[in-house]
Amino acid sequence: MSRPVSRVLTLLELLQSGGLRTVAELADRLGVGERTVRRYVDHLVDLDVPVESVRGRHGGYRLAPGHRMPPLMLTDDEALAVLLGLVAGRRTGITAAAGTAGETAAAKVRRVLPERLSHRLDAVLDSLTFTTAPAGSAAPEAAVLLPVADAVRHHRPVAIRYTGGRAGRGERTLYPYGLVAHAGRWYVTGRDLSAGAERTFRLDRISGARVLPGTFEPPPGPGPAERVLTALATAPYRHEVTVRVRGTAEELRALLPGSVAIVSAEGNGGEAARATGAETPGETAGAETPGEADGSEAPGEAAEVGAPGQAAGSGAPGEAAGAGAPGEADGAGGEPWCRVEIRAERLDWLPGVLASLDRPFVVERPDELRGLVADLAGRLMAAARHTPQDG
Repeated sequence: MSRPVSRVLTLLELLQSGGLRTVAELADRLGVGERTVRRYVDHLVDLDVPVESVRGRHGGYRLAPGHRMPPLMLTDDEALAVLLGLVAGRRTGITAAAGTAGETAAAKVRRVLPERLSHRLDAVLDSLTFTTAPAGSAAPEAAVLLPVADAVRHHRPVAIRYTGGRAGRGERTLYPYGLVAHAGRWYVTGRDLSAGAERTFRLDRISGARVLPGTFEPPPGPGPAERVLTALATAPYRHEVTVRVRGTAEELRALLPGSVAIVSAEGNGGEAARATGAETPGETAGAETPGEADGSEAPGEAAEVGAPGQAAGSGAPGEAAGAGAPGEADGAGGEPWCRVEIRAERLDWLPGVLASLDRPFVVERPDELRGLVADLAGRLMAAARHTPQDG
């Protein structure tokens, strides 16, 4: 590459690093005179790179928004960061690029990588493993994501066309409160004017979005992430589980899957506090992806989920599945009990979760869960009594 062309590309890299660059600074960095810098800028303008000239004592050059992407100059570390981000995003399903856009973007960057850098990237990818299974393709279309995000930012209504959910296919007008990425999927939550209630929609099941005139004022209360998690936790699943667990609401929030459990501290009027603790991989797989084993569509994965706060009522207390019932062992001044309501498509993952709490608990409903807990306890007792044979 000739030195003038190399310097023009270096000039582009300097301008892409951001901010206003004076002519004197650019001349010093390139090792040329100021007249040469101006000539290099003219070359970039001829290539449709949107270089903006700022006059005045503190003027200089900077990149302005253009009608298309100019050639992008990346350092070695920046190129690695972009490629690793694309790989991780595609693996987790969080990359906001439908179809092959993520793959073609990665291919373009890899095609121009220096050989030494390509070997470093291959070494990272060959030695990298993930603890979770690859997420399904749930990336939203850019034609949906961008207008919805614009409507959220400027508090404007948006018309969406969606497929799925309880109401089937149709068009809705939404006051969008926020975008939320959760468990490899994108959601938008807001007030559905057609239904007159708050709703949560999956972006990958929206086929079109159009920003409408007017504005709205977002309501006070929980943020978008909390609204989405609560909507998922209160969606109508196959099993409605009610368990009482000894401990404070704060302690249980840190132990239970945030998007499937509603924790209510007993004795405070039943005010529900959604569990927002960390999710372990096994819990998320059992609670967040119901229906995948038998092929049925889970409500929590539908395009539309009901409004927060629709938690199931408690059933009549049943026999104790865990150690101790409320008020029996702890006395009047003992540790408090909390009511935990969980909606799940399957029950097989719950006995292990309850056992991992290492706290006394009582299963109020369903009876089937009591049987599963008792079966797990029996298998654990049998394993504990087993004496291995020598030799």
